[in-house]
Amino acid sequence: MSPLDRKLLRDLWRMKLQTSAIGLVIAVGVLLLVMMGGLVNSLEQTRQAYYDRYRLADVFAPVKRAPDHLLTRLSEIPGVAAVEGRVVGGALVDIEDQTVPVRAQAVSLPAFGEPRLNAVYLAEGRRLDPRHMDEILLLQGFADAHDLEPGDSISATIHGARHTFRIAGLAQAPEFLYSTAPGELAPDDARFAVIWMNEEALAAALDLDGAFNEALISLERGAQAPAIIDAADRILMRYGGTGAYGLVDQISNRFITEEISGLRVSSRSVPPVFMGVAAFLLYIVISRMIEAERTQIGLLKAFGYTSTEIGWHYLKFILLVSITGALLGCALGVLSGQALSGVYRQYYKFPFLLFRVDPGSFMTAILVSVASASAGGFLVLRKIFALAPAVAMRPPAPADYSGSARLVAALKRYLDQPTRMIVRRVARQPMRAFASTIGIAVGMGLAVAMLGVLGGFDKAVSLGFNVIDRSDATVTFVEPLGEKTLFELKRLDGVIEVEPFRSVSVVFRNGVKTHRGALSGSVSPAELNRAMSEDVEQVYARKDGVILSDPLARKLAIQPGDEVTVEVREGRRPVLSLPVTGTFRSLLGAPAYYEIGALNDALNEPQRVSGAYLRIDAANETEVYEAIKNMPAVAGITLKADARQSLERMMNEGAGATRYYMAIIAAIITFGIVYNSARIAYAERAHDLASLRVLGFTKGEAAYVLLGELGLITLAALPIGALIGIGLAGAIAAGFSTDLYTIPADVGPDSIGNGAMAVIIAAIIAGWLVKRDVDRLELVSALKSRE
Repeated sequence: MSPLDRKLLRDLWRMKLQTSAIGLVIAVGVLLLVMMGGLVNSLEQTRQAYYDRYRLADVFAPVKRAPDHLLTRLSEIPGVAAVEGRVVGGALVDIEDQTVPVRAQAVSLPAFGEPRLNAVYLAEGRRLDPRHMDEILLLQGFADAHDLEPGDSISATIHGARHTFRIAGLAQAPEFLYSTAPGELAPDDARFAVIWMNEEALAAALDLDGAFNEALISLERGAQAPAIIDAADRILMRYGGTGAYGLVDQISNRFITEEISGLRVSSRSVPPVFMGVAAFLLYIVISRMIEAERTQIGLLKAFGYTSTEIGWHYLKFILLVSITGALLGCALGVLSGQALSGVYRQYYKFPFLLFRVDPGSFMTAILVSVASASAGGFLVLRKIFALAPAVAMRPPAPADYSGSARLVAALKRYLDQPTRMIVRRVARQPMRAFASTIGIAVGMGLAVAMLGVLGGFDKAVSLGFNVIDRSDATVTFVEPLGEKTLFELKRLDGVIEVEPFRSVSVVFRNGVKTHRGALSGSVSPAELNRAMSEDVEQVYARKDGVILSDPLARKLAIQPGDEVTVEVREGRRPVLSLPVTGTFRSLLGAPAYYEIGALNDALNEPQRVSGAYLRIDAANETEVYEAIKNMPAVAGITLKADARQSLERMMNEGAGATRYYMAIIAAIITFGIVYNSARIAYAERAHDLASLRVLGFTKGEAAYVLLGELGLITLAALPIGALIGIGLAGAIAAGFSTDLYTIPADVGPDSIGNGAMAVIIAAIIAGWLVKRDVDRLELVSALKSRE
């Protein structure tokens, strides 16, 4: 082993705590890179394999009622590979000891053989027997939530008639990866079911014998979905087609796609932050290491070592730290990815989900960590090449500290001697103190940002369910009904208030930008379900135009005063050109509101409602729900308390749990930065501290001189960290937000205070660890020049 390599090992052992902290920061960045990249890779591959194996359709074409012979015409559209007609409908499932029925989707299966498209995965039990019309397959998640097994019986209401079914098997399907009740965003296995029935039995229940109400279409390779969607709409229009749509707009696929996109963005933006911090820390360590070993470098050059050999020695120090951290990060990334893949499998109903990392990801992670760490080192290594042996062996020229003398003299009457030493040190080396301040501020900024995002999730839930939605339950009807139904609801004992709404399936269009969604008709002023502006003021639905949610306005690139084209996808299917009168803040979905009377007039369907928001007396809620359940026109009841609980569960235990990982990681990097600053300061001042001890300073006074500087820098970092945190919180919240929901960044006094407290606690722990070294300082050894 060469002398330089032995010196390298001694340096690594001497600085083991510092290098461990830096390696941990690098490991965190690599962990995120490997974990997020692996999750993206696993979700994409598993989703595609699942779609292909069970032949998920590329185009869905719902229709009111179309004869079976139209399937032949659909199959003749150029670019169509296969067509499948099926029957679908809503259902209400009665659960024992549960007042409110569970909403369900009934889907037909052919009597014999597998469907050509949208096949199901049989998880348990057997397939349907065509001889028994009362058999069903039940969604596995729902069955597990209610302890149902093959052989059990359930009751369900379909098209106003009650049926009793026997469960033949439990199933999953790629079109129900994300299973949520219509109109809701959060999945809840206990409150949404899918029933697969024999096609003949379901057609008879919905009065669709010899007909279908949804066509499934798969495309040939290279076929253009928009052209085929337009052709399908033309064929089905006269039969009540409500507008075909591609897989990209299918709700389950849309959720999983948004999740993958968010992970991909995070994997590209978050790890570089940690790599940058690691490079910054290594830059400080190596630069101060070279300054401290200036004389040694001169001696090495005098004995014949070249600048390249000496530079390679210090570069190996950087490489060993970065590669060790990267390898640790790779291992932790795989373990974290495997743990999170179980969470994703729980919320996205994959039959299987194996966490797989592309081997190239490991190489990329290692190379990125090495490159980022080396970037900081290369800036310092240039000094080695500039040092001549004769110059290096001489002490550096004394710095000019005359400017700081006046400052210290002015403070002499106010500060004691140890405190003046602290101020003098900071004043004489302002750039070094500034670098340490920025490093600590970045750590605090990460902590504040993550606390702000955590608070944003809670604020979104509180604002959405306490301020925006003030109802107790939402009732939806099978089809738009007259106002007579509202009077029936108002007459129920226990119903305090009823607020109607109208929801119409539409396609919003502004030039080439489109969005498939719903136009909601709202009363004005609304009391139970309101639109709110950015400053939490109510926005009223208007008769002279529509108001759009901020996500929808951004997607359509439209502003108040512009006009939006609204293509209605039901009834007479008019095309409306409506002015945009305003925008509002939306936390869930991308809604648009129009005054309900004006909407019905535009559709030429006066006094029609799709449902109602209810405020109910808690003492009579059981009787109210029982009465509503027996109304044949009711498609479903959604309790606000249940919807809120589902959303909170998704945010705290599902994909939203990623933010907790980020908060923990922010705490780790904060401590790493603060501890490194303390260790570097101690390494630089060990000789000075020993001198103070020899001059008569106590251990406490010597430690105060060192840790007082750390405390001063930490206090200076707090306001800067707060500003960094506010900016980072907005960026991270935007990364978590999608077209389906918006997460506000809630950086308030609590977030800043808790972030500052985390930094102060980290500084106290780091100071305590360093003080132990100060107390154990060997005065003779510290005063000697290190060989």
